[in-house]
Amino acid sequence: MPDLDAHFQCVWTNAIPDDHVGPVAVVPDGCVDLLWKDGRLMVVGPDIVAASPELHGGTTVLGIRFRPGAALRWLRTPLSAMVGQSVDLADIWDPATVDELCQRIAETPSVELRATVLQQQLLRRLPALERPAPDAGAIFAAMASGSDEIGSRVASLVDRLEISERTLRRRSHDYFGYGPKTLDRILRFQNFLSLVRSQGKQRMAGLAYEAGYADQAHLGREIQALCGMTAGSFVRQITG
Repeated sequence: MPDLDAHFQCVWTNAIPDDHVGPVAVVPDGCVDLLWKDGRLMVVGPDIVAASPELHGGTTVLGIRFRPGAALRWLRTPLSAMVGQSVDLADIWDPATVDELCQRIAETPSVELRATVLQQQLLRRLPALERPAPDAGAIFAAMASGSDEIGSRVASLVDRLEISERTLRRRSHDYFGYGPKTLDRILRFQNFLSLVRSQGKQRMAGLAYEAGYADQAHLGREIQALCGMTAGSFVRQITG
């Protein structure tokens, strides 16, 4: 819905196979989502390491993803307070309002219509909200670019936004849950993940260089730190 475009990146769904048992690995991506699952609306905060939520076989998850900095406006909570957490929306908004919204969604027969109902209800809250702060998008884009060393990008942001480095770190914690350096690590990892998905199994050294890592060993350490597995195991899992 166009009126929501300034606040949300996309609406998505994920159907869990009927025969699935156990947790689902969700790697950090620097984003915050509002999810409909198991009859409730949940806010999934930013992660620093891979999460392993338990999802029942046959579950269909409906999600809507906040744009950089938008979650702070909607949740009225610094994202640093939600790192690695999944929080019931009723703990943040008025419980009666959330219960009514959950009931409306539950009564809708298809996931497509549920997405429409969710967006329509979010539109009702829109007039009371400011747009995401412009510097949030600037910080996210600078860290996602990976064009220069992290120190150069931070220095450039400080000059362009006319703020101190300390203020930049504080705003980054408010918008994303962590500082620019951690955000840079996570977005570089997401760049690597996109390359694996688009190019398949290639030489790890080449993928590491293209994604912005110093070398293959650097990539391996980051995958182990963020996902708890070796680079080879991770790539095999992604490419199936």
